Amino acid sequence: MNWREKYKDKIVSTADEAVKIVQNGDFVFFQQGHAENKALVAALVQRATELEGIKMHCHNHWGPSEYSKPGMEGHFKAHSNFLGTPNRKDCHEGRVEFLPLFYHQTDDLYSNTMTPDVFFLMTSPPDENGICSLGLSVDYSVACIRSAKKIICQINPAMPRTCGNSFNLEDAAVILELEEPLTEISMGEIGEVERQIAAHIAPMIHDGDCLQLGLGGIPNCVLYNLRDRKDLGIHSELFSDGVVDLYREGVITNQLKNYNKGKFVANFLVGSHKLFDFVDNNPDVLVLPVGITNDPREIAKNDNMVSINSCLQVDLYGQVNAETINGKEYGGIGGQVDFVRGAQMSKGGRSIITVKSTAKNDTVSNIVSTFSPYTVVTTSRYDVQYICSEYGIVNLHGLMVSQRAKALISIAHPKFREQLRIEAKGAGILF
Repeated sequence: MNWREKYKDKIVSTADEAVKIVQNGDFVFFQQGHAENKALVAALVQRATELEGIKMHCHNHWGPSEYSKPGMEGHFKAHSNFLGTPNRKDCHEGRVEFLPLFYHQTDDLYSNTMTPDVFFLMTSPPDENGICSLGLSVDYSVACIRSAKKIICQINPAMPRTCGNSFNLEDAAVILELEEPLTEISMGEIGEVERQIAAHIAPMIHDGDCLQLGLGGIPNCVLYNLRDRKDLGIHSELFSDGVVDLYREGVITNQLKNYNKGKFVANFLVGSHKLFDFVDNNPDVLVLPVGITNDPREIAKNDNMVSINSCLQVDLYGQVNAETINGKEYGGIGGQVDFVRGAQMSKGGRSIITVKSTAKNDTVSNIVSTFSPYTVVTTSRYDVQYICSEYGIVNLHGLMVSQRAKALISIAHPKFREQLRIEAKGAGILF
């Protein structure tokens, strides 16, 4: 008996039919990134006038967020712990609640405390036994599968089949076969500032190191500068197209990893069809729950772990702001602190945080004497290690407060250095 025959009573033909199981007051979770369930969310929004008190939760939201727009109050209330362009303004206006949380902690929270009534899940097509791959977005999905009262499984033929975790269709309340093209994500712009920052970071990475990199122009540029390295490994929150090229060139082999030797490890994947094709049915790629990939204790199992993350501002104490602009939520913590701590717990490990020295066409310094009111500290001065701007890289670990200030001023934009010294003296940081 094939899976369609076995589960024929669960199969529906449209997203509208699928979301009928959502009832007033339900807590609805849906996936992030390429696995974001746009059709199911849109179908649920179409039911807005007949629904009350629906709570919606997603992490890094890419698609339309019509449920958090003006006029949806009373019907929907949104939650997120990483804002993007679609829902940033909605958060500032009070229609999205922000959840501060270390990313690795979502595994426990969503399994035991903050649990979904309904989980929208996107998978690859199943095998003959009805076993599906979770594809590009495992992250917090395993926790939600574990705890959700009802699961709507959208089988998407466009979703690659990855190794590491699976879903049995017998656990679905509703099954919907619906193909949604996967949005391709660019690797970010690479300008002169990105090249200069990458040039400072590249000498810090040695043969055999295990890397965590985020998205954007700087990580992509760093990878480009590593083409002469040997036996690099990947244990990351995510990885993207740039690692594919280095793998094909023999630079990334994962053979010197202590933990999951020979395997790429991440909890979600972001990129283009180059990446999708590379990971599809690739046994050397493990896409695992965030409670494994981002737990600092798990990260530290690999020697020579190097984490590379970015931020918006650094103050002269070494405190890092990666979340707020002018006191308002802009993004989220992601896995920054998880990997800052995990890398430094690793034997031979290093954590690097990058910051562009200025913003607004060089009119504002991103290295500041003190943060403005309501600014959030993402990585504390006790956790920070290397800070890198286009003007250099400094190691703050073990430095006194005055030494930190001097080091950070040395990598600020030259036009702001004297003013930073004056402000540091006024604050009693320098004498």
